[in-house]
Amino acid sequence: MSLTDVTTLSNGVKMPWVGLGVYKMDSGEEVVNAVRSALDLGYRHLDTASFYDNEEGVGQAIKESGIPREELFITTKVWNDEQGYEETLEAFDRSREKLGVDYLDLYLIHWPIQGRYKDTWKALEKLYKDGKVKAIGVSNFLTHHLDDLLKDAEIKPMVNQVELHPELYQKEMIDYCKQQDIQVEAWSPIGRGNYLDNPVLQELAEEYNKTPAQIILRWDLQHGIVTIPKSTHKERQQENADLFDFELTDNEVEKINGLNKNNRLGPHPDEIGK
Repeated sequence: MSLTDVTTLSNGVKMPWVGLGVYKMDSGEEVVNAVRSALDLGYRHLDTASFYDNEEGVGQAIKESGIPREELFITTKVWNDEQGYEETLEAFDRSREKLGVDYLDLYLIHWPIQGRYKDTWKALEKLYKDGKVKAIGVSNFLTHHLDDLLKDAEIKPMVNQVELHPELYQKEMIDYCKQQDIQVEAWSPIGRGNYLDNPVLQELAEEYNKTPAQIILRWDLQHGIVTIPKSTHKERQQENADLFDFELTDNEVEKINGLNKNNRLGPHPDEIGK
């Protein structure tokens, strides 16, 4: 496996297993340099959102890279106050323009805003049917949100991007998405570095001559989860990509599963927008 290895979504679209997340990167030089160095290292999957306010910087780095558009996998998301049918179509055009691309590879609903996400989904279905986006999905949806969405959806979400790390191992969600053929993607996969000193992770890192962060990212991959660690530093980006020369045993994967505390770093999806 390598950075260019892909999973195949339910509609046949290929999505790289590892990408670069750019949350909280400034739109100027910081994000431009981060995306540039990631692309230099071989990353081809970039994840942003209108809420991050750095789509223009991501677009600038893409343009300057000279990498053919079809080699890249670009994701962005519709924010909470942009939800609704017409609003989402307009938000999509804004994002596409800022990124400087003709189409998106993946467009996501950022959070399940009650009373709005179904209309938002109808807009995503239209964008998909019109060929403006290769795949559509959701972010931060729990199983009950997905159940509700699927009652009326014509097209099933292809991806659910959720907060997922060893202290928030959402097993029920992962199982549900596997049954529905929805690809799970992890945001904040390293748990913002909050518990890299955990003895289980430290021990495995020593055994494999890796870092605790690499152990976590490898754990994601072995669960069949797409992972998008954020880093502005080239050395760290390289480290986050160096995951393909070792494999955890089933027993070791179970040990990491056992670190779960249902500990969220971000908001609870049922509380957002209230």
